[in-house]
Amino acid sequence: MKVYMVSYEVYPFAKVGGLADVVGALPKMLKKQGINVSIIMPLHKIVSKNSEKFGFNIEPLYEKIPVPVLRTDQTFSVYKSEIPGSEVPVFLISNDYYFSADDVYNGPDLAEQSIFFSNASLELIKKLGSKPDIVHSHDWQSSLVPVYIKSVYRSEPSFNNTSTVLTVHNLGYQGIFDPKYLEFAGLPQYLFNVDGLEFYGQINFLKGAILFADIINTVSPTYANEITTEEYGEKLDGVLRIRSDDLFGILNGIDYSEYNPATDKRIYANYDVSHIDKKKINKVRLQEDLGLPKNEDVALMGMITRLVDQKGLDLLSRIMDYVALFNMQFVVLGTGDARYENYFRSLEQRYPDKVKANITFDVDLAQKIYAGSDMFVMPSRYEPCGLGQMYSLRYGTVPVVRYTGGLADTVKEYDPHSLEGNGFGFRKYDAPYLLTSIAKALYFFNQEKKHWQRIIRNAMNTDLSWERSASEYVKLYEKALAKRRG
Repeated sequence: MKVYMVSYEVYPFAKVGGLADVVGALPKMLKKQGINVSIIMPLHKIVSKNSEKFGFNIEPLYEKIPVPVLRTDQTFSVYKSEIPGSEVPVFLISNDYYFSADDVYNGPDLAEQSIFFSNASLELIKKLGSKPDIVHSHDWQSSLVPVYIKSVYRSEPSFNNTSTVLTVHNLGYQGIFDPKYLEFAGLPQYLFNVDGLEFYGQINFLKGAILFADIINTVSPTYANEITTEEYGEKLDGVLRIRSDDLFGILNGIDYSEYNPATDKRIYANYDVSHIDKKKINKVRLQEDLGLPKNEDVALMGMITRLVDQKGLDLLSRIMDYVALFNMQFVVLGTGDARYENYFRSLEQRYPDKVKANITFDVDLAQKIYAGSDMFVMPSRYEPCGLGQMYSLRYGTVPVVRYTGGLADTVKEYDPHSLEGNGFGFRKYDAPYLLTSIAKALYFFNQEKKHWQRIIRNAMNTDLSWERSASEYVKLYEKALAKRRG
């Protein structure tokens, strides 16, 4: 089976968020399961810097390929690389006008960039002489790929037997633009209607992919159900209900070689599920480095997040003065909305011996927080999959979450009778329920030491591997092929 993944960011070439982690890890496991998979992405400015940092090479392949479908004279060149430690080819689309900004999501025109990238990806596949079984788009930036294949490229021999798959990593980002871009894209005007790309007088790239892709999936089973409701559907719930028979949820995995407390060089002391006592070394060293009082018996709560409403910070900010009454410490790492950045700074000023606000993003410090914390707080309003709780489980740091999306699929409430479960959580989005869950976790940490050790072991034994997820994607591809071929 020949598969092309089309993604705007891929780790370690260019990373802004979790999308890059997924597309950097999933293909490696698909390759091991016998799938002939390649990746197409833009050659962002950051890629050359990352090639030095992560040790991958980039070789020129093609020059000045035209995009005759688009209303532009711009062309693109192609470079080739591989995901480090694998044989997964990565084709990088180069165009100085669209992809030379310092920030991956900056540039002259996001709509044109997305259109150009989607169309250039298909022109590249043609140039390679490839006839893919699957073209797999990720999020709105490559959402026009299935639209093109079902319309402008309908008679193109390269795609006669090609099925399309769309993965929605976050429905909150849809690519909504002025209808004028339809002409630039070279797409027929008949697509500008309620059964096509039209969306409240604009055009919606993600809506187009939802309607035109053969199969759609999101990054957790619970989120797949949630987005068909008005509460979570971001005004696309009706369209998603129409496609519900072709909508699936596959939980993301994490890269076990990258996130392994037994071998991770970024943490203070390595440990595994058989030697969890060494986790305390990480805690005390983290306290020391951050200027908190050193005490392995005080509960250390960690939080690594974008400081935005989606992450439940409105709930947390309403209860932290109560939480601070407990014997605990709290460490936050992240950037985002100024009001939350300022809130956590002021919280640290009020409780200097209990709170440390790191208003930045530091990959190495993040690993130290995953390893050194006792608990990991994630009270998200919505969470398509979530990686933070997965990393915390992997490092034996007990998650306290709101049961939504991928959080509901990965964190199970600890039951002291059956001894099953790997964390604590709540469902109703309200501050008192978050406070209750934190208090419950603190009770087990302070009063039920044997149970706490059991929760840590359960957490570290949770299967979060990409191997499991990749097997589900293979089944998804088979569904897409069967649907296309009738």
